[in-house]
Amino acid sequence: MRKLYIPISVLYLLLYTAVKGQEPGPVEPIKRDSVQQIKEEITYPKLQIKGLFQARYLVSTTKDVDVNGLHHSDGSGTDNNFMVKYMRVQMRAQISKRTEVAVLANLADFKSDPKTKVLENAYLKYTFSPKLAITVGQFRPWFGIEETYPIDIIKSLDWSNQYLEFGKLGWASFQIGMAATGEVSLGDMPFSYSFSVVNGNGKNQIVDNDNGKQYSTRLVFGLSKKYGVNLGLNGGVGEVMKKQVHALGVDLSGNVDFGKRWNLDMQLEAKQAINHNLYYALDESSRTSKLSDYLVRGIYFLPNLRYEVNYYNLSAFELSCRYEYIDPNYKLNANARQTFTPMFGLEFLKNYGARIQLGLQLDRYKKQTQNTNEYNKNLFIVQVQSRF
Repeated sequence: MRKLYIPISVLYLLLYTAVKGQEPGPVEPIKRDSVQQIKEEITYPKLQIKGLFQARYLVSTTKDVDVNGLHHSDGSGTDNNFMVKYMRVQMRAQISKRTEVAVLANLADFKSDPKTKVLENAYLKYTFSPKLAITVGQFRPWFGIEETYPIDIIKSLDWSNQYLEFGKLGWASFQIGMAATGEVSLGDMPFSYSFSVVNGNGKNQIVDNDNGKQYSTRLVFGLSKKYGVNLGLNGGVGEVMKKQVHALGVDLSGNVDFGKRWNLDMQLEAKQAINHNLYYALDESSRTSKLSDYLVRGIYFLPNLRYEVNYYNLSAFELSCRYEYIDPNYKLNANARQTFTPMFGLEFLKNYGARIQLGLQLDRYKKQTQNTNEYNKNLFIVQVQSRF
């Protein structure tokens, strides 16, 4: 019977939305001798269309390593490349006072097999109040700082390795399921939460690959309004191929203003989870009997210094350097990857309307393996983007 709780809950919410979410029809005003009061009607749906273009030029400065980080002992491979990373189109439709439908597609994913790509967001959100909103469909469950903002305002060149790894495990990135989110106040302290249940096998899947689901939660405590200090606690449990999995995380963020033009933004995040993808990728003869022996652990620190220029179209410049540490199997076969990503960026217009970034991605492994991605490398990146 427990397996029926989720679909029954979804059906109830959709029915409630259909009944309560509709705007009332026009009401004939009562005729009076005085001047009639005319009530303005809001017309639905309200449509909003946005987009993002992001392209980059890559140069691998490490001998025999291509732009994707793969080592070639025979000297083959491409060491420089132009690419379009994102060509996103987003549409939001406010179909009633409380109901919103959102679609997000990355057309740049057509450059390879689009079977499980292209469509990113596809969900319906019903907001009861600021304290509670229900989201159903394909979305990003909150399990850290990076899930709470889009790629176009990230303070580095790309998502962290930790975010990408936990996305593969079903805890982050785009997943199919439902979530409850909201904001309240604990006395004078702001507090926000998210509870999610997802299939856990990624986006654009025809069906869940097993009967298990992954349940996660994120709690954010606003410790200091003056310095924007937020403490995030993340936890998740679930079942994959009839075996129990879990994940934990903690993050801290804040920003400090130095006068009217200077600002320092900082993010610190650490996570650990069972690496069930690695476990099931191994032959039974070459793996242990315990899924809990396969653990991934990661941490990153991202400081970003910003100076407001506001000179003609040039709004600001930014300087950041993210440090990352991640080990996908630290308990049994540790091979930590450390990544340094210094970045210099110029922001044109407002709110990252246009942006140029220059940076490096420096990867160092504890143990190197030829003809694999586990090989030390340096990658130079020039990236341009425009939001519209």
